[in-house]
Amino acid sequence: MRARTKARRRALEILFEADVRGRSISEAYDDAARRADAHRERLAEWGYVTRLVTGVVERQAEIDELIETYAHGWTLNRMPALDRAIIRIGVWELMHNTEVPTTAAIAEAVEAATLLSTDDSPGFVNGLLARIAQLAPARSSGAVDSE
Repeated sequence: MRARTKARRRALEILFEADVRGRSISEAYDDAARRADAHRERLAEWGYVTRLVTGVVERQAEIDELIETYAHGWTLNRMPALDRAIIRIGVWELMHNTEVPTTAAIAEAVEAATLLSTDDSPGFVNGLLARIAQLAPARSSGAVDSE
């Protein structure tokens, strides 16, 4: 598994845990960081985990507004917590990380939904992120996410 894919999974775990347990994202992040310190193999992706979690926290109001606007017929509270976390990470990457190609950001989110969420989640995540991607800043569309 590539470093950024691993980082997305770790960030997803942090956001999901905070949401489900009613904890602050900061507390969940701090706990995950302590666990990562004990596992040297996790250090390679930890910088991107930090960027993702920090980015989602700093832009959560904007991200959530985009999700609510483009998730036709769905509110954030109605979405499964796992889908919320996947989509928030995907939206942050689309809107605020021009290093990641649009196709890679969407594909990674859809893959996470396919592996971890409901049967309907991959299509929902794909459609929602594709709509939001139309608003994203210009970026390269070529190379697959190589980190």
